[in-house]
Amino acid sequence: MNPGLVILVLAVVAAAGFGLYRRRVDGRFAGAAAPEPEPAVEESTAWASVAASVPSAELGERATLVQFSSAFCAPCRTTRVVLADVAERYDGVAHVEIDAEQHLELVRELDVRRTPTTLVLDRAGNEITRAAGAPRREQVLAALPLHQES
Repeated sequence: MNPGLVILVLAVVAAAGFGLYRRRVDGRFAGAAAPEPEPAVEESTAWASVAASVPSAELGERATLVQFSSAFCAPCRTTRVVLADVAERYDGVAHVEIDAEQHLELVRELDVRRTPTTLVLDRAGNEITRAAGAPRREQVLAALPLHQES
């Protein structure tokens, strides 16, 4: 068998495997279950870091969707539409979009490795979970702490 053909077949199999893996995990929220609600925003929360970098941002009464985007990121546009729609439809949910390129220190502090990355924060500003990639609407809704008592 031709060695070039073997290499080509291996490359195609590896690329297909990677593509299937990315399709499976892209946009999925991973992390801890929703913690007990905190009464006040603490200084060490993800929100404290966001608020220090983006003073105009507002914390949602029930949850905050923090999206890290970049200018040439096509999935970021899709994510923006999904998160803005969820924030508009559900009371107490805020959406904050942050340009990762303009806030590199915050990106490093919160360990954002790619765009889009979405952080879901509880009402106290603690990170509940995060997703790398473009999440679907139902994934966002499942990650929100909408059913907790206020």
